[in-house]
Amino acid sequence: MFMTMKMPMKSVTQVWGMLAVAALVQATARADDAVVPAAASSAMPLNSRYGLFNALDHRSWYNEGNFPEPFLVDDSGLEVNEARLDWTHTTAGSSHSDGVRAEVEKGFGLLTLEVEVPYERGVSPDGVVQGFDNIDLGVRHPLFQYVSPKGFFDNTLGAAFELGVPVNSPVSKNTELVPKIFNDLRLGEHFTVQSIFGYSTLLGGGEDGGKQAFEYGFDFGYSIEHSVLPIPGVRQFIPMFELVGETGLNQGESGHNSLTGNACFRLNLKNIGRVQPRLGLGFIFPINNNARADVHCGVVTSLVFEY
Repeated sequence: MFMTMKMPMKSVTQVWGMLAVAALVQATARADDAVVPAAASSAMPLNSRYGLFNALDHRSWYNEGNFPEPFLVDDSGLEVNEARLDWTHTTAGSSHSDGVRAEVEKGFGLLTLEVEVPYERGVSPDGVVQGFDNIDLGVRHPLFQYVSPKGFFDNTLGAAFELGVPVNSPVSKNTELVPKIFNDLRLGEHFTVQSIFGYSTLLGGGEDGGKQAFEYGFDFGYSIEHSVLPIPGVRQFIPMFELVGETGLNQGESGHNSLTGNACFRLNLKNIGRVQPRLGLGFIFPINNNARADVHCGVVTSLVFEY
C-alpha cells in the first residue's frame, strides 16, 4: 500500500529544483563525453559494468570508500572498517543540549552495515532529561553507478534502511523505521555532493507513536591535498557545508519544515600504522524560523578512525 506524503509547496519546489540541477549536470557531462577523441576512447576499459543488470561500474570512486564523512547528514559512502565518536552541543535561549554518538561501520563488498549508540542530555527551565537514545542499525548499498568516459562525472545512486531500537529511556520510547535513498556525486578531482532522503515512521504508544516525517540532507565538500595546502601531519583538508531538514507529515505537524545548516571541515591526518585518524569541527546554525525554535547555535566535533 502506498502512503500519501503531504509536503508544503515550497519544500517540494526546493527538492525538485535540486534534482533538476543534478539532472542538468549529468546531461552536460554526457554531452562532453560524446566528444572524447577516438584515441582516448580506445584506451578505456572495454567493459567496466558489472552487477545486477550491469548497473554498477568498477571505475566508480564510490567503490574506494573515499567520500568525506558528513557530520549531521546521514553517512551514505562506502565504509570498510571505521569507528567514530561525535559530540554535539546546541543552545536555544535558556535551554541547551549535549549529544554523544559512538558508531561502528563494517563493509562487505559494497554493502555497509552500521551500529550507532547515542546518548543525549537536555537542560531546560523545566529540568533535565537525559538517557540513551534509540540504538540505530543501518544498512546501505549502491543500486546504479554512472562514470563518464573521462571520469569527470562520477555518480552513485543507492538505497539504505535504518532501524531505531528503543531502550525505554526518557528519550527513547518508540521504534523508528527509515527507508532511504542516497546519491553520492563526485565532480572532477575535488568536489563532492552527498544527498540523502528518508521517510521516518515512529511505532509504539505515547504522543509520538505513529508520527511520520520526510527527512533530507545535503553535504558539499572540497578536498584539498597536502601538496596544495601543506599542513603538517595532514593528508587532506576538506572544507564542507551541510543542510539538514525535516518536514512533518501528520499529527498537527504536517508541512512544518525545519532546516539547519552546518559550516564545517575535516582534517584527514597521516596514518598511524594501519589507522588513519580524521578530525572534524563544525558550527551549527538555523536556516529558517522553525529550526530557530530548536537551536540558536551549536558546535559539533567528530573523531573518525579508519582501519
